[in-house]
Amino acid sequence: MLITQELLNQVDALARKAGAAIMEIYGREFTVEQKEDKSPLTEADAAAHNMIVQGLVELPLKAPILSEEDTAGFAGADEHGRYWLVDPLDGTKEFIKRNGEFTVNIALIEHGKPVLGVVYAPALNVGYMAAEGLGAFKYEGNGAPVAINVAEHQAGTPWRVVGSRSHGGGELPALLEKLGEHELVPMGSSLKLCLVAENTADIYPRLGPTSLWDTGAAQCVVEQAGGTVVQLNGEPLSYANTREVLNPHFLVLGGKNPFGEL
Repeated sequence: MLITQELLNQVDALARKAGAAIMEIYGREFTVEQKEDKSPLTEADAAAHNMIVQGLVELPLKAPILSEEDTAGFAGADEHGRYWLVDPLDGTKEFIKRNGEFTVNIALIEHGKPVLGVVYAPALNVGYMAAEGLGAFKYEGNGAPVAINVAEHQAGTPWRVVGSRSHGGGELPALLEKLGEHELVPMGSSLKLCLVAENTADIYPRLGPTSLWDTGAAQCVVEQAGGTVVQLNGEPLSYANTREVLNPHFLVLGGKNPFGEL
């Protein structure tokens, strides 16, 4: 399908609106509950979820919605292979720590591939937006979106590696050893993928658990900026099988894969 700039702007406006609701809660005391998988849940997750679902239903493009906060209500993609994929508050641990590194993620999936993605970090007032045929962009505050692109790693310089701030990975040190000289930049939420998209980092290896909604929107940003998000066997990360919400381990690359097939 042809995605319009108007649709991308509408989804971005919705992410910003949800971000404002999150920030209202962020600025005061809030309760923290625990989900069945032991991950934290705050009232901000629920507030953002409700706002985003209501906004997506009102858009001219109608598609089922798979949100981290409502997996039971999702029956699968529509007859066009499309669905909205939402993480209302990615980086709840960062939200609780109040370090600002949390995001609102909204993606449109078509035949297993993210074709539109918006990532908004309300505490940092930074956003990323991308769509097939339109490219990838970053904006700060109320500034105009600026096109972003990945770049190949510069030979003779340390690899710029971005890693999870709250989720390590036991296999990561061995993998990084294969890279040689590198500098590790810790970051929370889907912002890790966006750093590769904007050429602030060369690579993001993820050897720990993530779910479809953690990566869909930011993967679109990376891919439209010229990068790739691939499983360790080199196959693209796919969103076709919604019965399995956990992603395999993956690499986010600005240029060529330095590891080959792992």
